[in-house]
Amino acid sequence: MKTLVSIAEAKAHLEKLLERAAHGEEIVIVEHGVEVGRLGGATSSASLPASSPVSAPASSPAAAPASSAKPIHASGRQGFSVESYGAARTVTGSNHWLRMAGQNIMLDCGQFQGSKALDELNDQDWAYKMGEIDGFFLSHAHLDHAGRLPKLVRDGYNKPIFATPSTRQIVEHLLLDSAKLQKEDFERDQRKNRARAMPPLFEEADVQKALALFQEIEYHKPLEWNGIRVTAQVAGHIPGSASLLFESEQGRFVFSGDLGNARKDILPDPVPCPDADVVLMESTYGDRDHKPFEQTLEEFAAILHDATRGGGKVLIPSFALERTQDLLYHIARLEEANLIPTLPVFVDSPLASRIEETYAAAKYEFEPHVQQFYTSSRNPFEPRKFKYTASTDESKALNNLEGPAIIIAGAGMLTGGRILHHLRNNLGNKNTSVMIVGYQPQGGLGRLLIDGVDKVTLFGESVPVKARVFTIGGFSAHADQTELLEWSKGVSGEVRLVHGEVKSMEVLTAKLQARGQKSSIQPAMIPVPGDTGKGGETE
Repeated sequence: MKTLVSIAEAKAHLEKLLERAAHGEEIVIVEHGVEVGRLGGATSSASLPASSPVSAPASSPAAAPASSAKPIHASGRQGFSVESYGAARTVTGSNHWLRMAGQNIMLDCGQFQGSKALDELNDQDWAYKMGEIDGFFLSHAHLDHAGRLPKLVRDGYNKPIFATPSTRQIVEHLLLDSAKLQKEDFERDQRKNRARAMPPLFEEADVQKALALFQEIEYHKPLEWNGIRVTAQVAGHIPGSASLLFESEQGRFVFSGDLGNARKDILPDPVPCPDADVVLMESTYGDRDHKPFEQTLEEFAAILHDATRGGGKVLIPSFALERTQDLLYHIARLEEANLIPTLPVFVDSPLASRIEETYAAAKYEFEPHVQQFYTSSRNPFEPRKFKYTASTDESKALNNLEGPAIIIAGAGMLTGGRILHHLRNNLGNKNTSVMIVGYQPQGGLGRLLIDGVDKVTLFGESVPVKARVFTIGGFSAHADQTELLEWSKGVSGEVRLVHGEVKSMEVLTAKLQARGQKSSIQPAMIPVPGDTGKGGETE
């Protein structure tokens, strides 16, 4: 039997844990998902390792443990190549192809999101053959990184999919939910004879086939695979998110995945980028910094106070994963500090209620002060008057709700989901507040609301916009410009930018070059709607 405990729990209950280990139980001490010590088990006696942070806490909770593997240093040469078939010169659709040590490696396979033109890319034929792919590595579970994975498997991919344990747990919920929603949307559009009816990209059976291919890769434990050493580092974006280091005799390559916002206080900061010959780095907020997080919380509290006086609803489009839990955490903390009134809080998302289970399972990836809530049997993500609305009837009942309330619903980019129904029913009310707390792509509904349009089209109907629209950028789960520069400062090779709008990448490239680093915008191997540039080196 194996039991996971935090450093704090190991310190508090050391004698009992030693006794349990002496009777054959394996006690694994973890911090932020990284194993830092072990008691008992087949390969260890019932005693703490000399280096265990239970006896001498590490200065950095997410620091990588020492490895006995022979190090491979950045060579100054590039004996490998990387091409991008998504999230190049655009934000979504992450999909990259690494050729190293005779292996063809796919990194991510996400959905394009944000506009009809981008959505249409999801159903295009692949630009490569399934039989050419030797292995697949997934940086994290968000759909713009994993959302086409079942389609890839349906079309013939049948080899390993490597991901962290939390990513494997979370992606199961996200992909099954996506399959269900796509089917429902298609059947609804068919019933109403809508010309835009699009068949689902994949079905539940395709998701199950993909899940059967997953193999776990743990943080900071190198995987030796076909002549390549692969190491997953903490990225701090969502539970399970990883940056991936690939090492071979041909050189060192890093794929950043999505990097977390270091100003936030639930997940640990991203582990800095190791030196490499080439780094493929995200650039979502490469042209700007987030406002101070304390200011974000002050604005958030002020809007909730204002909504209480007006008696209207606060609608918050939010991803079921990470952003929803982040909002719930801070609503609960603001309530405890008496900085906001206690309001009814509804999370109108069956998916979010399932994600909560995975958050409890991933608790050792959180910062120690968040873990402490679980130690005292409290849910850190539960405000005082809180409810999940699982059924369709419960969701519809919110339309008749009187008095101020907070309704959090997906999808975060307003590409679908229950939030669209709430907007249709409430945008025409001047007492409604719409709070945009995440990135909204050009051409999408969220960006139109931010830009102040006086009407939008929802479900084929023209809907007037009388509600107040607020943008609060500090809740972003992405690193900002300063944090991206800090993360990549130790790279002696080339930093290639992906996962950003062209303007953002141009600004960040100039910043990197100005401090003496080689940097470029990664070219796109497929046409990107609205992009007339060619990528490559910038001046």
